[in-house]
Amino acid sequence: MAQESPKNSAAEIPVTSNGQLEDSHEHSFNRDLKCSLPVGLGLSETKITSHGFDGAKEGVVEAGQFPSKGPSASPKSSVISPSSAAASRLAGQGCDLIIPTGSRAQQKSGPVVLADEVKNPAMEKLELVRKWSLNTYKCTRQIISEKLGRGSRTVDLELEAQIDILRDNKKKYENILRLAQTLSTQLFQMVHTQRQLGDAFADLSLKSLELHEEFGYNADTQKLLAKNGETLLGAINFFIASVNTLVNKTIEDTLLTVKQYESARIEYDAYRTDLEELNLGPRDANTLPKIEQSQQLFQVHKEKYDKMRNDVSIKLKFLEENKVKVLHNQLVLFHNAIAAYFAGNQKQLEQTLKQFHIKLKTPGADAPSWLEEQ
Repeated sequence: MAQESPKNSAAEIPVTSNGQLEDSHEHSFNRDLKCSLPVGLGLSETKITSHGFDGAKEGVVEAGQFPSKGPSASPKSSVISPSSAAASRLAGQGCDLIIPTGSRAQQKSGPVVLADEVKNPAMEKLELVRKWSLNTYKCTRQIISEKLGRGSRTVDLELEAQIDILRDNKKKYENILRLAQTLSTQLFQMVHTQRQLGDAFADLSLKSLELHEEFGYNADTQKLLAKNGETLLGAINFFIASVNTLVNKTIEDTLLTVKQYESARIEYDAYRTDLEELNLGPRDANTLPKIEQSQQLFQVHKEKYDKMRNDVSIKLKFLEENKVKVLHNQLVLFHNAIAAYFAGNQKQLEQTLKQFHIKLKTPGADAPSWLEEQ
């Protein structure tokens, strides 16, 4: 009865005394196979097909789309889910987890290299912030040192004197401009009052027959004064516009260049002081690169300082020529107009305006007449 089985001895499954399976060759093979499965493969991508020991292939792992089947699926196939719990369980059993190198999760060994298009913008911004911070610190230190009397500053005596004169003249011109605007406002109110007074006299001359001539004379006088006042007002407003352009545009533009020159001078002195401090220290392998870099930065700011100084000198020269020409014409206009007005010389007053090509606006000229509206 006890005949020897024709099966291979590798297929025998011995049972221990307590009824558990002994860790045979097949059990070890299946465990190693489970441990070597790729963790990153999905449910629909991995299936294990177990064949009998009599077959030609043993323990074949097939990767591909797993067919969806119902409860009556073949018992020969089992699906392994690479969940985190399963990965933890496999790691706890002493298995090595294999990360797949397929198309979905590829990992390359070796150093990680950042692309230039990703690295450059951030690095450039960081470098700009670093340079700006360093430059601001050096300039602030130089300004504080100068105010405390500890630091030295570069001074161009001739240029500094011209800048001081320009600033002083700007204040004086602003005062003249402010007074001329006040005069224009007061003259406008006076002219408006004279025009109203002339209209009132003209109305009374028509209604008071016994004082017709007296009211008529006064009406003509006030209207003439109002007309001359309007002519003088046009000359004064032209004078104000020209001086305002000179002060708030031409001189202000030159002063803006002066501010840029002063900033360049502070930067130049700051880097000059930094270079002098490095030169006074020891010269070794650590300080020589710093001295060379400081020398290069000093040369860059020196060239910038020289360029701004030349620009300021040229602008001051052209400004002086333009200022003399403009103020000469405007002062002659202002004098002749005031003198002709208070002398009562209407002809000379009108001639002054023609000389400077000043056109007066006729009162009510902007509004169309009632005939043109019809």
